[in-house]
Parts: sequence; C-alpha cells; structure tokens
Amino acid sequence: MLATLSVLLASAISHADNWPCFLGLNGNGVSQETGLLNRLPTNGPVQVWERAVGTGYSAPSVRDGKLVVFHRQGNQEVVECMDAVTGRLRWRYAYASRYQDPYGYNNGPRSSPLLTSNRCITLGAEGQIVCLNIADGSVLWARSTSKDFAVPEAFFGVGSTPVLEGELLLVMVGGQPDAGMVAFEVATGKTRWQSVGSKTWDGTPKRDWPGEPPVVWNSEEKSASYSTPVVSTLFGHRLAWCVMRQGLVGLDPTDGRVLYRRWFRARVDDSVNAMTPVAVGDRVLISSAYFRSGSLLLRAKPEPAPLEELWKGTSLEMHWSQPMLIDGHLYGFSGRNEPDARLRCVELETGKLKWDRDERWAPHSLAQPPVFGRGSFIRADGKLIALGEGGLLGLFAPNPVKCEEISRWQVPSLHFPCWAAPVLSDKRLYLRCEDRLVCLDFAG
Repeated sequence: MLATLSVLLASAISHADNWPCFLGLNGNGVSQETGLLNRLPTNGPVQVWERAVGTGYSAPSVRDGKLVVFHRQGNQEVVECMDAVTGRLRWRYAYASRYQDPYGYNNGPRSSPLLTSNRCITLGAEGQIVCLNIADGSVLWARSTSKDFAVPEAFFGVGSTPVLEGELLLVMVGGQPDAGMVAFEVATGKTRWQSVGSKTWDGTPKRDWPGEPPVVWNSEEKSASYSTPVVSTLFGHRLAWCVMRQGLVGLDPTDGRVLYRRWFRARVDDSVNAMTPVAVGDRVLISSAYFRSGSLLLRAKPEPAPLEELWKGTSLEMHWSQPMLIDGHLYGFSGRNEPDARLRCVELETGKLKWDRDERWAPHSLAQPPVFGRGSFIRADGKLIALGEGGLLGLFAPNPVKCEEISRWQVPSLHFPCWAAPVLSDKRLYLRCEDRLVCLDFAG
C-alpha cells in the first residue's frame, strides 16, 4: 500500500510540475506548485544553468524532465530538447526557414512547443507544423499551412500556438475563404475540419465602428491573429474561444461549428489582436492595445443566443500578455508600446480600475530599466511572478486595494525584448529573451 501510494503521489507531483504548452498546463499561466521563494534574494535566485539560444519570442515548454525550446538559427527553425535540470542537449531537429519580418522584428518563431507524453508539436513563423517523437526528435508528420491553405501574408508571421483538444490539434491557420481555424488529427496530421472566415463575418455589423457598413469579405482578408485559443466547458459542452483578427468566435471543437461571434478589432488596419482570452464560467474577456480598442467582457447564453456585452472600456488595454484573474480581479500590464506601459488592477465584473502604476521606459537607453515596461505574469504559490520586457524579475502579492510589490531583481544576462512569459516547472523558473535562456532555482 505504501509503495502504491508513493507511485500515485509521484505521478500527481509530476503532473502538477509540468508546463507542457503555452501558458502552462491549463493555458492560463497558473501553476499548482508550492514551496517557492517568498521573496527574491538581493543577488537573485541561484542560477542552475544558462545558455545562448537563437532568435524568437517562443516560450519553452517542459514535460517529464524534458525542456523544449523553439528558435531560429541562421536560415533554420530549430527544435531542441534538453534535460530540464542540467540544460544538456538530448536531441535537435531543424528545417529551412526563409521568413523575414517586414517590420524589422526578429525572424524566429513566435509559437511555443506543445508537448504530450509522446509528441512534440511546433508551429513556425511561416506556418510549418511539425510533429516529432519526443523521445528522439524523429518526424511523425508535418504540414505546411501556407501551401495547403490560401493564407494571406500576416503582419508579423504566425504567432498563435496550437491547442490540443482530445485527438484534435486546433490551429489558427488564417486560410481563405473559410479556414481561419483548422483541426488536424494529432495521430496523422490529416485535416479533420476547417472553419471561420467568409461565412462567419460577411455581412456582420462592425460593432463599435459608428457609421461603418457591414463587413464585405474579400479574398485578401487576413483572419489569423496572434492570440492562442482557449478551450473550456460551457453548458456541459466543450467550447473553443478563438480571438481572430476580426473578433471573437466560439467553436464546437469536434466539428468547427461557429456557435458565437463578436466583431472586435481596432478601426485602423495596421493593428492586431494578440491577447489570449480569459474564460471563466459563462464569461469571456478579450482585449487589445491598438488605438483605444480596450477590453470587452461578454457573457454567453445557451446558443443560438448572441453574446451579451457586460462592459467595454479602456481600463485595461492588453497587447500580447494575458492578465491574471484572481478573486474577481484582473492584474496585467496594460499598454501598446513601452512609453505607455501601465501595471493595473481591474475588477472583472465592472471594468472598474482599482489601481494603476506607471511602468513607462525607453528600451533603447543604455541604463537597465527601473520599471517593468510591458511585462508578463504567471501565478504560483499565492503570488504573481512578473518578467518585464527589459529582464526585470518581480514578485507581487495580489491585492485589489494597492499595488503590493514584494521584491525585484534584474536578471543580468537578459535584455530587451523579453516577450515570452516565465515558465515554472519543478521549482525551476525558465526565462528567455531573444538570445538567452536562463534556468533559476525557485525553491523556497
């Protein structure tokens, strides 16, 4: 009995310690780990290991002692599997990439690896899906979404991370005319369904755009965003919330049927939706930082009823990071650019701003930033762990009354831009910027 209990306990701990995909086990940036640092030491946590990596904005993923980092080296997108404890390379897989960012950002992948018990799945900046054997890196299957679907050129490459739902891989492809979202069989890579596009949006009123006529769909319309879908249970059924370039859709993940839709995007064409939606019960929050588009809280009713708008406002303007929802309050880094970055707490049900702190800085100055800029949060052990885009690491106590920062430490080897959220697994914190990956001991 003791032996059986030990095995079960070890299995449960291993499951909780994994961070196998974008924003962790449940896609919300929350870890169940405890026994972590209560405050950051003056000289920072103990560094376990550090290494140079190629360019990219992809956060690493960790499962069962394996860490996978997805990056760009030269003219190749590279998938590397390492020992999570030592950083030692286990295997490496690479393929050619010709992606060049038209706005001068780096050319590396933006999406995080997705790890299962036997697979590693990546989605590259040009839309190349690769499914590898996680044991040795051998190719199980691959798909080129840019070749298999009519995908208009995106602003910043492909930035949404695939989501696993049962035997299906849900991918924001952005294909025309109705392949904005595509489901692939995880085992084979075959297309199961495709949905969202012309049939979804053509003739739809442009909500929040006074005086504008309804949508007239055209073959050059971009439909993919940089937001990762979230799958939740609603009214006893699974539902995939996907923030497309045009706005929010709620899909039946088994067949791709569009059950809900809501136009939501900035009025100016040069804009994007990038924040992963926050879904809780029958409510879903979406947000954008472009041209005062702000945030929108919606409530779903049993379809075919439309989504009900609870509030819309600019108290929270999220760019690419997701706010943390704790006890009915949202904590997040608001603002589109570094010079307008704010750290804010907003009440979920009303959109009321509870407190605000200035985090503006100039990223191209030589000095280390005294502020976080636009940062990312994850949550663990009752605290918020923040990584600023200049490499400033912080611990916060969630408090809706005031901003309660516990401690901070500038990670010496990290620099602007740190746009990947922290990753926590087995009391080790993994942080990256464009060219460095650092592993810190975060045990209390």
